[in-house]
Amino acid sequence: MDAPAGEWVLLADVGGTNVRFALADTGSAMPLLADSVRRRRVADFAAFGDAARDYLATLPQRPRRGVFAVAGPVTGDSVQMTNHPWVLSRGALLGELALDQLRIVNDFAAMSHCVPLLGPTDMQPLGALHAGPVDARRRTYAIVGPGTGLGVGGLIVDDGRYVALETEGGHVGFAPGDEIELDVLRRLMPTFGRVSAERVLCGSGLVNLHAALHPHAPPIATPEAITAGAAHDPACRATIERFCAMLGSIAGDFALAFGAWDGVYIAGGLTPKLLDRLQAGGFRRRFEAKGRYERVLAHVPTIAVLHEDAGLLGAAALAVLDDGRMLAPAGGRA
Repeated sequence: MDAPAGEWVLLADVGGTNVRFALADTGSAMPLLADSVRRRRVADFAAFGDAARDYLATLPQRPRRGVFAVAGPVTGDSVQMTNHPWVLSRGALLGELALDQLRIVNDFAAMSHCVPLLGPTDMQPLGALHAGPVDARRRTYAIVGPGTGLGVGGLIVDDGRYVALETEGGHVGFAPGDEIELDVLRRLMPTFGRVSAERVLCGSGLVNLHAALHPHAPPIATPEAITAGAAHDPACRATIERFCAMLGSIAGDFALAFGAWDGVYIAGGLTPKLLDRLQAGGFRRRFEAKGRYERVLAHVPTIAVLHEDAGLLGAAALAVLDDGRMLAPAGGRA
């Protein structure tokens, strides 16, 4: 890696299945150093600090700052991950990793900041990509991402300032859109009691959804088996189509809730795998099907995020902003 133009910052995107590490160069127009990205399986380490030290041991020199994006609510010094037992303590990690500064944020607060740095090859419109916003100084976006869990965030751009909304929106209640989805809710309630959107719109949610839609079919244990089976199994194909339609519905809900008239970005690990089905039409129809607000939603763009390390890209953007520098948009709408 070349010497940095600014400062090297340690980045981490901590999910329920994988943790990704990288370095940011805060003086570069594209701050995420692509050749520094490494992945570790969360299950292979007893604690986050063990995984971080394993990555740091590969570096020629130690960064003194860190920006960590964590899949869980960030409320104080300690962060309990939602879908894994790891607990991250800012105070403990400062000493453990020999850092002078450390910022820990919700993973979708970081993900939201990737929007201005996305290039044309990092995005794919879902439906028509409409003209830019009327008010170019103030824009509002929502980011929804099905992966190990269901992440939700928002980004407000106000005259060059970026403000992310840290949310746990994936845990709002599941709202059925028709009789079939009412049956899904009824079948899941005995297991979960309250059924959140994440129970049906993430990796494990895809498994739950398939079981609820096809209660008499042989059970399928993994989301990978369902996505692979969609090529030859009508039941798996129906599950994928329903999943994409329901994802469109909740994406439209968050467009309304956040006032995200300038666009809704669909991120997360499942999005690239489902891109063909998301393009097929059910996603966009349910996104717009909002009764009296259907005409409003018809003009809100929906965009799939295809960047492989969008969470790290957003963490790198935060490192740049923390350094007092401006972001250099790479073609994104922000």
